[in-house]
Amino acid sequence: MSTFGMLLRFARQVVLNVMSQLTQQVNVIEEQAMNPMRQMIQAVVNGVWIGEGANAFVEEVSTLFIPGIGRVAETINIVNNNISNAIDILEQADQQVTALVNGLGDLFGGIY
Repeated sequence: MSTFGMLLRFARQVVLNVMSQLTQQVNVIEEQAMNPMRQMIQAVVNGVWIGEGANAFVEEVSTLFIPGIGRVAETINIVNNNISNAIDILEQADQQVTALVNGLGDLFGGIY
């Protein structure tokens, strides 16, 4: 394996760790922000808070906050997938270059 290949493998592990941490943070957001907000909405809908303010709260949380957090989570997942695909492409390119260089080495080794 080439030095570049070893560096790619190391970088991949680092990036995978970062991606894992991002995914964990999305889960934390879900558990510590989204779920309590959904419970608050349900409590308001069940009559804990009544009036225009209550209706506005439910509307804003339902149409802005929750979808916004969902978009953040979706974006993080897309970024994770794109980074993973990019690393795969780099590794494939490294393997192809290594094969070409080894082939040239064999060719020149046969000549000299």
